[in-house]
Amino acid sequence: MQDITGLSLSDKSEIAEYIKRDNLEIVNSKITQANVKDSFYTRYVKRVLDIIISLIALIVVAPINIVIAVVTFFDVGSPIIFKQKRTGKDEKKFTIYKFRNMTNDVDANGELLPPSQRVTKWGKFVRKTSLDELLNFVSILNGSMSIIGPRPLLDYYADRLNDRHKALYKVRPGLECPTLKKVDHALSWQERLDNYVWYAENCSFIVDVKLCFRVVQLALDRKETARRSKAGNGGMLGYDEDGNIIYTKLVPDKYVEEYCKNHGFANLQEALEARNEQKND
Repeated sequence: MQDITGLSLSDKSEIAEYIKRDNLEIVNSKITQANVKDSFYTRYVKRVLDIIISLIALIVVAPINIVIAVVTFFDVGSPIIFKQKRTGKDEKKFTIYKFRNMTNDVDANGELLPPSQRVTKWGKFVRKTSLDELLNFVSILNGSMSIIGPRPLLDYYADRLNDRHKALYKVRPGLECPTLKKVDHALSWQERLDNYVWYAENCSFIVDVKLCFRVVQLALDRKETARRSKAGNGGMLGYDEDGNIIYTKLVPDKYVEEYCKNHGFANLQEALEARNEQKND
């Protein structure tokens, strides 16, 4: 297993295509399709509640958003809003909005510094307290998101998911979708995606109420917040033939070797060095 974190997004996407080519069809032939919940609540009531709650929330947090906007302006400058495309219900693209918490500092070659070096002290605070998420109530009000639902994924993940995990696109993405019961570790990609599918299959008013309480519980749990910020094996690249998720930090040697061979590199280290040289040119 090898760690390809240092490769560019396009390089990682290329390796993800190798994995998809070899395994996705096999995985889809073995899985059980999700039975997404379809009820009066999921069709109508949930959306009405989202509108009411998001309207109230936007009014209540307006003074907080103004303060955050002012501090963000003096902290990282303009623009103060960070925009990013995500994939929502029925795989439709939408834009999420957050307050910026990184500078645009670059190195001697004009390249942006790593995110960990660009996050400001204020940025770390708003991330830790989730204050940068308050603007998501705008996406809830316009129908792109819901209060409770699977966290919206970046657009390139859609093609990597198996048919069962794609059930998460049958419901609106949400601010948060915790597990119903408390766990003592940060969820892996496998656990997160399985939980999203569970939600799609079991969504109800009672479930949403219980999960809202879980969100509050998580927000007040400092240990849980710390675990979630430090955990992970990187991005999700796809599945092995047994349906286990392959991560950017744990990629089977054969896919790294194929990538290196296709680009004329002797090994991953040489590939990483070449990519770094290209950045510095």
